[in-house]
Amino acid sequence: LAPLLLAGCGTFTNLTARYQVRNANNLYPVGVAFHSRQQSLRWDSIKAYVNVGSEFYPMRRTLMMTNRWEGLVPVPPGTNVIHFRYKLDFLYNAVGAPPQSDSAISKEQTLRIINR
Repeated sequence: LAPLLLAGCGTFTNLTARYQVRNANNLYPVGVAFHSRQQSLRWDSIKAYVNVGSEFYPMRRTLMMTNRWEGLVPVPPGTNVIHFRYKLDFLYNAVGAPPQSDSAISKEQTLRIINR
């Protein structure tokens, strides 16, 4: 039942370019939009992360947007492809109970780094 609840919670839209040019600081911008019709979702409670391997990097809410987040992921020199997911932790209002916590995870995304 839990996978059905997570799947029904909302949809992720990856806003990250699939290809980015290698840069000197080895940090690359990623962004995501999240859409949900779950009325009990407490949008102000969402904490967004980008997950690369076993690491979770915090994302910040995009200015003047309620459903978009952006962050930076490190890509080591010599690495040309990384796979990542977005993760959102949030609260939702439960009937007759205090707010409950939940999370949603996107499908795997791929970022390719191009050397120029």
